[in-house]
Amino acid sequence: MMTDADDAPWLTVVGWGESGTAGLTPASREALQAAEVVFGARRHLRLLPPLAAEVREWPVPFADGIPGLLSERGRRTVMLASGDPFWFGAGATLARHLAPGEWRSLPSPSTFSLAASRLGWSLESVTCLGLHARPLTRLRPHLHRGRRLLVLLRDGAAVAALADWLGRVGFGASQLHMLEALGGDQERVRRLRADAELPDDIAHPVAVGLEVAGSGPALPLAPGRPDGWFSHDGQITKPAVRAATLAALAPMPGERLWDIGTGSGSVAIEWLLAHPDNRALGLERDAERAERARRNARELGVDWLEVIEGDAAALLEDELADAPPPDAVFIGGGLSESLLDALWPRLPVGTRLVANAVTLESEALLAQRQRELGGELVRLELSAATALGSRRGWKATYPIVQWRVEK
Repeated sequence: MMTDADDAPWLTVVGWGESGTAGLTPASREALQAAEVVFGARRHLRLLPPLAAEVREWPVPFADGIPGLLSERGRRTVMLASGDPFWFGAGATLARHLAPGEWRSLPSPSTFSLAASRLGWSLESVTCLGLHARPLTRLRPHLHRGRRLLVLLRDGAAVAALADWLGRVGFGASQLHMLEALGGDQERVRRLRADAELPDDIAHPVAVGLEVAGSGPALPLAPGRPDGWFSHDGQITKPAVRAATLAALAPMPGERLWDIGTGSGSVAIEWLLAHPDNRALGLERDAERAERARRNARELGVDWLEVIEGDAAALLEDELADAPPPDAVFIGGGLSESLLDALWPRLPVGTRLVANAVTLESEALLAQRQRELGGELVRLELSAATALGSRRGWKATYPIVQWRVEK
């Protein structure tokens, strides 16, 4: 006969903090006492009391420890994870390797919760970021004066790197709250400006509360950001056209864009800025432009842009043959009949395609495909006031013909 014990998950993920067992719930203490094997990072294991279980240090990088954990199936196993395992923690990574009935989670307060409690900040109004293994530039879209951020960092050196970077982008006046070993006997909270001299004894684990201040430029929230945000060689979709293009592409959370003829990457980057779960793939024949697009993405805090170099039509038949399909496609360069012939059959039903044309030949091609495949043609004409002798007049840019279609 099957008992309740037989049905119990073999793995318990216990939220662990700097207070050790003192901060645990009775259920977490009971799981530790009953465990046959306990896994944890070195800084977690140093706080463990004597146990009957086998104690094993989790390796670095984190993924290297998963096979060893899975090999313990059938034994009562505890994995120690920081704070709330499913809030910028290890829980989701572990769960991908397990069936739902194999594990349970017993969370403790997250570092974000402890930090907000110490600073008196309303957690729901604060941007929370985990940057242990992510570039500091992830902060760039969030640097708006008066905003508050809570950031998890790897160590004291990362705090120093953050302060230096903030100064370089014009936000050295920001206030840093360095929150060390929250919840433990060695807890310490110190406050200073980012451009001040930092102490050399910042202890791990560390989080930073950031109150953004300074004269640096803030990245606008709406698409059609000024060209100055993007390094380019002149081949860039202009802000007003870019805004109309993004509106037509209509990004939604978690969607994937193919940006063909990506150039500076401006359209793909604005697609990524629309939501942190979005992804983008750029196709660019020019190696210098491809690298420039990658650099623009990094500097603007969106590191989910992959750029492949080569002819788009050839790439569709070769490297992209088994690639995940896009939800939307933008053709900003390299428009040709052969490209559309290679692309259209590849697209799943429901894919949104937006193509921009500036020459008479490419306009004619879009008009032909619109008659065959549907959608709508839009002509975008822009003029700007400019000097005309002692007076002013309108100077027109080349009109853009845009084809918008959903397959």
